[in-house]
Amino acid sequence: MADDKSKVGGRDRERVAGNQDYEIDFLSGKLGVSAEKVRQAIQAVGNDRAKVEAYLSSNKN
Repeated sequence: MADDKSKVGGRDRERVAGNQDYEIDFLSGKLGVSAEKVRQAIQAVGNDRAKVEAYLSSNKN
């Protein structure tokens, strides 16, 4: 099922849709890590955007 672009809001922005390539690509580019690292972060801490970003920022290698 495609992501409905007409239904956006705070709750949508708080989560990372791990099955949506454009969201993975956005975080990958924003944080300067690979898409695979983003997917690993989602598996490690869940899909909360703040937790994923904090995890990736603290684990840059």
